[in-house]
Amino acid sequence: MKRIAKFYKVSEKQFTEGWKDAFGDVSEEEISRIYEGICLPRRATAGSAGYDFYSPVDFDLKPGETLKMPTGIRAQMELGWVLKIYPRSGLGFKYRLQLNNTVGIIDSDYFDSDNEGHIFIKITNDSNENKTLHVDAGTGFAQGIFVEYGITVDDEADGVRNGGMGSTTGK
Repeated sequence: MKRIAKFYKVSEKQFTEGWKDAFGDVSEEEISRIYEGICLPRRATAGSAGYDFYSPVDFDLKPGETLKMPTGIRAQMELGWVLKIYPRSGLGFKYRLQLNNTVGIIDSDYFDSDNEGHIFIKITNDSNENKTLHVDAGTGFAQGIFVEYGITVDDEADGVRNGGMGSTTGK
C-alpha cells in the first residue's frame, strides 16, 4: 500500500463559516461543541478501500430530502492522486442514499484553497420505499477512496485553485 495522504480538521473558524452556511443561525457554543466531536475519517478493516466519513451530528433524512453536511475535514494528498467520495455502500443499498454530484472529486490542490479544502457532502435520500434514514453522530454516512490518476503527454495545465466546486473552470 502506498501512503499518500493525511486527513486533518479544518480550523474552527472555517468550520463555523461552513456550518452557518449549511444550517443558518446556530450558536457559537453549539458549533464549537460539534467541532470538538469531529472524528477524522478512517478505514474499518485492513482490507477496506474506503475511509468512512462520520456525521458530526444526528440527522434524519426523509425520502426526497437533501442535506448539505460540512464535515470539518480536509485531505492533504500527493500530486497525482484524487479522493473520491461515495455514500456508504449499505446506506446506498438500503435507502438509495445518493450524493447530489454522484461522486465527489477532491483534487490534491483543494487542500490549499481559501476555504482550507473543507469537504462538504451533499446527500439525498432517494428512497422509493418510504424509508427515513437516521444517522447518529459519529456514524459513517459516506466513504472516501484515494485513486491515482494520469494525465496526457501534452498536458499544460498551470492554473491555481482558489475555491471549491467550479473554481477551476472560470464559471
